[in-house]
Amino acid sequence: MDTSFEESDSSIGLMARSLYNNDDSDSHTGSYISASERLLEDGPQYSDASLQKKPEWRTLLSFKRTSKLRRKPSRLRSDTNEKTKPRRRNISRRCLKFGVGILVLLGLIQLFSLIGSLILLFLPDEIHRILGSWGRPGHIGAGLSSWPTDFTRDILPKPCHSHNDYWRTVPLFSAIEAGCIGVEADVWLFNEELYVGHSVASLTPNRTLNSLYINPLLDILSGQNPKRTLIPNEDPHLHGVFDTTPEQSLIFLIDFKTAGDALWPYVQSAMEPLRAKSYLTHTDGSEIIPGPITVVGTGNTPFSLVDSDDSNPHRDIFFDAPLDNMYEGPNLYLPGVEDPTKDPSSEPLRGVASSEVGSPTADGSDTKLGKIDKRQSDEAGQGRAGASTTAGPDQYTANNSYYASVDFNSAIGHLAHGQFSDHQLELLRGQIRGAHRRGLKARYWDLPFWPISLRNHVWNVLVREGVDLLNVDDLKGATRRNWNRHQGWWGRMKGSSYTVSAGVNGSV
Repeated sequence: MDTSFEESDSSIGLMARSLYNNDDSDSHTGSYISASERLLEDGPQYSDASLQKKPEWRTLLSFKRTSKLRRKPSRLRSDTNEKTKPRRRNISRRCLKFGVGILVLLGLIQLFSLIGSLILLFLPDEIHRILGSWGRPGHIGAGLSSWPTDFTRDILPKPCHSHNDYWRTVPLFSAIEAGCIGVEADVWLFNEELYVGHSVASLTPNRTLNSLYINPLLDILSGQNPKRTLIPNEDPHLHGVFDTTPEQSLIFLIDFKTAGDALWPYVQSAMEPLRAKSYLTHTDGSEIIPGPITVVGTGNTPFSLVDSDDSNPHRDIFFDAPLDNMYEGPNLYLPGVEDPTKDPSSEPLRGVASSEVGSPTADGSDTKLGKIDKRQSDEAGQGRAGASTTAGPDQYTANNSYYASVDFNSAIGHLAHGQFSDHQLELLRGQIRGAHRRGLKARYWDLPFWPISLRNHVWNVLVREGVDLLNVDDLKGATRRNWNRHQGWWGRMKGSSYTVSAGVNGSV
């Protein structure tokens, strides 16, 4: 009995060992097997079956199986995650391939477009072939692509004056290219030569009146007035520098910087080449005979020499009259006709602000007006040199003067907050009115130039009020831009200064 019982226990131990050896569970399982073996080998031997107890290794076996069953769900979840990862990778790869395909397609479209453009470039159609070769020797239109007067083709003249034109990179030609109908040269007399420059320090031997202006003008006008072969006997009508408007005269303003009496005969002599070809505007005493060039003297130009038949026998140099002397009230319409309703004591004279009019003295004269008159009569410069202090503004007519000019700041004053006051607008209108009644062109110089919006606002008001030429330094800004659209906050200000009425000639 004892022997058989021992054999049965040995067989059960062997089965347990084989079961644990074939299992692929965790590493701690080996410790469970070794424990069961010790129980089989070293455990107490019971001879009585009733006292037999359940071995502890069976409990260990049941615990092992339970732990295996608990781990199975986690293994299923990990298998599910491993299956979804390749799906996500496939979707990303497909999206990437789709994006690359779109880019490749766009690149091919651009490539085909470039190839098509190159084909049209090297193999143009008939109309483009004619346009590209027009006028060339051996092609259609050979010798027909240019005209004798093409120098200023497509340039439209504009009412602007190129202030200090000699300062530009290309004097004279820059103004013509922009379309300005007026240019200015400051002239100095040294060693019997006329030099051009803003100051004595800027003068150089090669910058003379002839080299910068007289000779270029002769070349330009010679090209604009070629010899006629078809109608040689017809009296030619001289053309100006602008091909689009050949009757437009170029106003050549000469600023006398040195003493006017000494400078005058040299300027007269310098104009002789233009005079000999009948290029200069002149007067016969009763009417103006226009020419391609109109010469106007300013600065220290003596009015007495301009208005004299002895010193100005050809009457082809005109004067730049003082605009601030020409103020006229709104009720004066006809030359020489006084408005009976006008009270002379209540109206400012010669552009003097009403606030500056003092109380009359015992002899009826005005103290402040007297001081201003004395200061202006003693002042040399534009519109003052050689002018009579007693003749008044009526001495300036279309037969001796062309411009009527004045410094904007001295005549109109500072614009408070960028606005024209009612009084300043009345001064502006009265001065322009007086110039136009005498047949002169109104011009203001030393205009505000910054901020740009303020400058544009002033330009807008001057043009609306009837100024004939804008005195400009920025040629492109004045001639190539619609500066009415760039007024900035100055133009948006509300007030009487921005409500501009019609100009002298009905301009708005």
